[in-house]
Amino acid sequence: MALILPVENIMPQWGENCFLAPNATVVGNVIMGADCSVWFNAVIRGDVNYIRMGNKVNVQDGACIHCTYEKYGTTIGNNVSIGHHAIVHGCTLHDHVLIGMGAIVMDNAVVHSNTIIAAGAVVLENTVCESGSIYAGIPAKKVKSISAEKIEGEINRIANNYVKYADWFRNP
Repeated sequence: MALILPVENIMPQWGENCFLAPNATVVGNVIMGADCSVWFNAVIRGDVNYIRMGNKVNVQDGACIHCTYEKYGTTIGNNVSIGHHAIVHGCTLHDHVLIGMGAIVMDNAVVHSNTIIAAGAVVLENTVCESGSIYAGIPAKKVKSISAEKIEGEINRIANNYVKYADWFRNP
């Protein structure tokens, strides 16, 4: 059973068909939609501000989602994949976003829809990542526009696969 804790009497909430791995941690002011998954050793910590997640969001192994006290909550849209060991902190991720493994998205950054943040990239505080783009590097910069094939073949494919993977654990 995942570690689910209230903070200041606010308990996390999640929608239908969600999977929380046995060693995932979800605390405080967290609301996630349907078909979400929080994988092994992932932490979603809504203790100092809010975290809002849409439908079909997967938070992969070892990832951390947090927020900033009295400044920035974290908002994540629909159909978003947050890769293994990524950090998403006090920022906004719109719909159809892929955050690569080990990437970091800092406070008050905005990642618009249909965008990929490459593995290991660091999106600095206050950065705005334009829609339909791939960002890579430290600090993250736009490296190219994304094709419709890449949106379907990467962003949507991964989000859909994680709904399927979660079913394997819910229905062994």
